[in-house]
Amino acid sequence: MKQINILLFVVLSYSCHQKEKEPIASFTTNTTTKTFEERLSDAAISVIDPTIDYDPAYFSIAYPNGDVPKNKGVCTDVIIRSYIKLGIDLQKEVHEDMIANFSEYPNLEKWGMTKTDTNIDHRRVPNLEVFFERKGKKRTVSQDPATYKTGEIVTWMINGKLPHIGIVTNKKSKDGKRNLIVHNVGRGQVLEDCLFEYEITGHYSYGG
Repeated sequence: MKQINILLFVVLSYSCHQKEKEPIASFTTNTTTKTFEERLSDAAISVIDPTIDYDPAYFSIAYPNGDVPKNKGVCTDVIIRSYIKLGIDLQKEVHEDMIANFSEYPNLEKWGMTKTDTNIDHRRVPNLEVFFERKGKKRTVSQDPATYKTGEIVTWMINGKLPHIGIVTNKKSKDGKRNLIVHNVGRGQVLEDCLFEYEITGHYSYGG
């Protein structure tokens, strides 16, 4: 019996010793990371809400990180709400650039403004066009749908008088030829195949 107990002790000791030498499984996460442009596309898709009322009224909003009432918005609010999800406050970014470079922006000739206004400056398409060209990259305007990539910004002029803006997503049109756009032209914040529905006036990328 004593010999059996000694043998059992040796076996158990050896087994424990072997287990201690086994490598400990480490917890690993998915190291695949999305590009900024892909994350902006995801952010734009996340703000889709066809119930948003198209309301171009002037609102007094907080600064920074201000936003109009959640149930309201125009095309620029799609851009602002998408970027804020990635930690970029266009209200603050545009305001700070306008403070330093007011003459570069079209406020005086378009709206008779002689100073900045954090409630509205970033919500005007012409101002965003200037900002994206100054701080981002101005890209080629063309009729080739392949040149409009995920996470880029497109601006249009509707009926020759209404500036418009939207975000290019990674979603494709039914024929697979065009990336779909998140925008708001009066039907809420929606995803549509509208890249060439209006006259394209600008093509930009910003962030990342």
